Amino acid sequence: MNIAMVVFDDFTDLDVFFMWDLLNRVDRADWTVRLVGDADRHVSRTGIDIPMHDRIEVANSAEVVLFSSGPGTRAKVADPSYLKRFRLDPSRQWIGSICSGALILAALGLLDGKRATTHPSVKHLLARFPVRVIDEPFVREGNIATAGGCLAAQHLVGWILCTLLDQATCDAVLKSVQPVGQAHRRVEHVVIAGGGIGA
Repeated sequence: MNIAMVVFDDFTDLDVFFMWDLLNRVDRADWTVRLVGDADRHVSRTGIDIPMHDRIEVANSAEVVLFSSGPGTRAKVADPSYLKRFRLDPSRQWIGSICSGALILAALGLLDGKRATTHPSVKHLLARFPVRVIDEPFVREGNIATAGGCLAAQHLVGWILCTLLDQATCDAVLKSVQPVGQAHRRVEHVVIAGGGIGA
């Protein structure tokens, strides 16, 4: 299973690193998570410089594509040459975003006529697209999902783990980061609703 996390300059640190950490807690030989961007390296909004594993075209063949967020999304949404590099297909891929990453999904037309969520600070920007913006931490429409708020990354990752692997793996990964005394809580009511590919 190939997972591509799309990163760009001025990304939000927590959104990238939290998803990266959770996804890499899966111990399977056939489970690969890669950071992809339109440059060899990208710098976060707080100045952390990280190397990419590959270019964004890798996302077009990945089974899972997750868009990060941050101030950098505004520039990417306004860059037609960047958007044209994506050839994503929700009939064969699981596609998600955290916070303002939803703006890129909307700019690609993947959210047309759908419900979606995002960070409150960019809700007005998402509303400019033909999208019904919902004030929820996680919104799923078939094989496309959006999460709003950095900590909602656990819902986005949980959706991927429960859908592509199993509930036991999902529980183990999410429980491993929950506060002491709260490891009994589950997010399945958020992430499992709906069917699989083509739903």
